[in-house]
Amino acid sequence: MAFSSSGRVATEVLDIGYESAGDPGAEPVILLHGFPYDVRAFDDVAAGLADRGAHVLAPYLRGFGPTRFLDPATPRSGQQAALAQDLLDFMDALDIGSAVLAGYDWGGRAACITAALHPERVRGLVTVDGYNVQDLAHAGEPAPPAWESTYWYQYYFHSERGRLGLERNRDDLCELLWRSWSPTWSAAAEAFPASSPSLHNPDFVEVVIHSYRHRFGLAEGDPRYQGLEDLIAAQPPIRVPTVVLESGADGVGGPSAAGDRDSFTGPYEHRLLPGIGHNVPQETPAAFTAAITTLLTP
Repeated sequence: MAFSSSGRVATEVLDIGYESAGDPGAEPVILLHGFPYDVRAFDDVAAGLADRGAHVLAPYLRGFGPTRFLDPATPRSGQQAALAQDLLDFMDALDIGSAVLAGYDWGGRAACITAALHPERVRGLVTVDGYNVQDLAHAGEPAPPAWESTYWYQYYFHSERGRLGLERNRDDLCELLWRSWSPTWSAAAEAFPASSPSLHNPDFVEVVIHSYRHRFGLAEGDPRYQGLEDLIAAQPPIRVPTVVLESGADGVGGPSAAGDRDSFTGPYEHRLLPGIGHNVPQETPAAFTAAITTLLTP
């Protein structure tokens, strides 16, 4: 593993576990994983960035790995506003005024929202597959059937059967998602066991199920985040320097990231990654590292 140390930091809601590499006094880069992944996705990326002089931090999202809720009564929300607030709280707890943010899937969502609403905290952004912010007002609009067929797991999680399936079969189900979403990555099954322990967090199932129900209007959000949800609903543009990475062989259907161009009003670059699936930093760490490097201070 390329991270040289690990730590924990307390916020108002969470005790967040994280891993780090590089000089703590150097320019900070925060790497944000998705579902159903963890910080192992960034092992090779962290090594490359630390060699380039960055201070790399990779927090475990709520419901993953060693991260824990402080209060048993706190709703186990997986809504996008919660993820974004967790990122800000993490930065505040470590006294990080601003950082380069890089993420994909859930982590990319947290990074995009933070970049849009708090550009003063973000020196640059790397986001996989574009403007990764849910438009909840239009969540009920159907997508093309070919795309919808790849979202089966989301509809599965809407039911009690799906919740039980995730609880009882989480390794089999999540490994299937790894392989399905990265159809050209022959190492997916081999790499999965290193991340599997993070999916056995006691809050994993609740957080995941809430995430996939809330985004479709099937579950209420945590009232603590309503003000932030209201700001997100305006779909604010991202003004910070951004590199968008687009998976060329993503097993999750959706439009091209190039179609989100108008959501980025600052310096912008779009890079297509042919043959690369959903788990970009682990499938092609060199490309992910290169994108971040372009945003670091010369």
